[in-house]
Amino acid sequence: MGRGKRMLKNTILLTGTSLLMRTVGISFQVYLTKKIGASGIGLFQLIMSVSMLAATFALSGIRFATTRLVSEELGKSNPGGVKKVIIRCLTYALCFGTAAMLALYFNADMIGAEWIGDGRTVLSLRLLSFSLPAFALSHVLSGYFTAVSRVFKSAAVSIAEQLIRIAVVVAALSLTAEYTVESACAIIVAGGIVGEIFAFSMLYLLYIFDRRRYKEREAKTQGITKRMFGIALPLAFSAYARTALSTLQNLLIPKGFQKSGATAEAALADYGLIEGMVIPIITFPSAFFYSLAELVVPELTEAQVNGRNNDISSLVNRILRLCLLFSIGAAVVMFRFSSELGSCIYGSLRVGHYISLLSLLLPFMYLDSITDGMLRGLGQQMYSMRYNIMDSFITVILVYTLLPRFALLGYIFILYFTELFNFSLSIHRLSVMTSLRFSPVFIVKAVFSAFGSVSLSVFVLRYAGLPLSPHTPVLITHIVLTAVIYFALLLILGCLEHRDIVWLKSFMGIKKNVPRARNNM
Repeated sequence: MGRGKRMLKNTILLTGTSLLMRTVGISFQVYLTKKIGASGIGLFQLIMSVSMLAATFALSGIRFATTRLVSEELGKSNPGGVKKVIIRCLTYALCFGTAAMLALYFNADMIGAEWIGDGRTVLSLRLLSFSLPAFALSHVLSGYFTAVSRVFKSAAVSIAEQLIRIAVVVAALSLTAEYTVESACAIIVAGGIVGEIFAFSMLYLLYIFDRRRYKEREAKTQGITKRMFGIALPLAFSAYARTALSTLQNLLIPKGFQKSGATAEAALADYGLIEGMVIPIITFPSAFFYSLAELVVPELTEAQVNGRNNDISSLVNRILRLCLLFSIGAAVVMFRFSSELGSCIYGSLRVGHYISLLSLLLPFMYLDSITDGMLRGLGQQMYSMRYNIMDSFITVILVYTLLPRFALLGYIFILYFTELFNFSLSIHRLSVMTSLRFSPVFIVKAVFSAFGSVSLSVFVLRYAGLPLSPHTPVLITHIVLTAVIYFALLLILGCLEHRDIVWLKSFMGIKKNVPRARNNM
C-alpha cells in the first residue's frame, strides 16, 4: 500500500474512531450530568485537571518520542532498529509512570485539601494514581502504531477501552443504592483504571504479534537512548511547565467565580457548564482534523528526513486550506443551531447560549491544533511547547484578574484572547518553515458559503414541512443538508477545485501525478 493510500486509510480510521468515541463520550457526559449535576461535573473536572498534570509527568514526552524515533528508523530503511526503540521507550515510560503514581498517591491529601480546596477529591486522586503506569505504557505502543501506519489496531483498542470504562461506571452507579458526589467521582475514576489496564494489555499483545515483521534485516542502531532523551526530555520539561500552568488555571477558575459573588456550589456548576458540557460539544467536529494532525507527524518527519521539501510545502498548504474550510463550516453550524444543540443534548438553553458565544472561536482552535501537529512533524515541537507555555502563563494572569470582576463573560474573553494569541505564534512559525499565503477572498467565499448553506437548508426544510426544532432527527437532517449545500457552494465558488479531487484520488492510489497545491488561501 502506498504512502498516500495508507495515510487516507488511517485518517478515515482515526476520524471514525474519534467521532464514535466523542459521540459515546458526550452521551456519557449527559448521563453523568443527570446523575451528579453540573456541580458534580465541575468537581470531577477539577480532579481531571490534577490528573492531567500527573499524566503529563507519567508520559514526559515519550509518546511523541516513540513516533518520531520509529518514523526515523523506517525513514532510514532500518526496521531492525524499531524493536530497540520500543524497548527503550517502554522502560522510560514505566519509570516515569511509576514515579507519577507514587507522587500522586502519597500527596493526594495535600492536593485535595490545599490545591483543589475540597476534601471530597482525595479518594478519587488516590485511585487515579494506579492508572498512571498503564497509561504511560499504552501511549508508547499507541505512538508505535501511529508511526508504522497501523492505527486501526490502537483505534480498536481505544473504542473497546472507552466502552469498558463506561460499562463499569454505569453498572457500579446502577448497583449502588445511595451515592454521594465523592463516591460517584471515585466510581468514575475506578472505571478509568479498568479501562487503562485493559488498553495496555491489548496493545501489548497486538505489538507482540506486529513486531515479528522486524525480525529480519537487523541493523546497528546507535544512540537510541541519547536520541530518545534528546526528544522526550525537552518536551517533558516544557510540558511540565505548560500543564502546571494549565492545572493552576483550572483550579483558579471556580475560585474566581466565587470571588465574583457565586456560592461554592454555583461556581462548580458554572465551571462544569463550560468545561464539562459546552467545550465537548464545540470540539466534537474536530475529530475530522485532530486525527489528521496526529497522522501528519510521521508523514512530515519522513519527508523531512528524505529532503522532500516540495512535498512538505504541498501537504502543509493543502491540509491548512481544507481545515480552514471545514472549521468555518463547523463554526457557522454551531452558531446557527446553538439553541437547538443545547436543548437537544442537555435540555438547556443556557448551554446553547454559551455554544453560540464560543462557536466563532472554532476556526482558530482547529487551525491551531493542526498547525501544532505539523510543527511537531517538522521537528519544531519546542517552538510549539514554548507558545503553549506562554499561552498558559497569560491565561493564569487573566483568570486571576478578570474572573472576580466579569465571571463567565470574562472567561469567554480569556478563551478568545489566548487562542488567538497561540494561533498567531504557531502559524507564524509554520510560515517560516514553509511557504504560506492566506487570501482574504478565499476566506470571504468560505464564510459566505457557510452562512448561505445554513440559511438555505433551514428555508428548504421549513418549506418541506420540517421546521427547525431541538428534536434529534430534525436537527441531524438540518445539519446534514447544510453540509451538502456547503460542499456544493464551495465547488461553485472555487474554494474546492478539480486539483483537490485529483489529490484525493492520488491519496487513494488511483493516480500518481498530482498538481501541487497553490497557495490561494
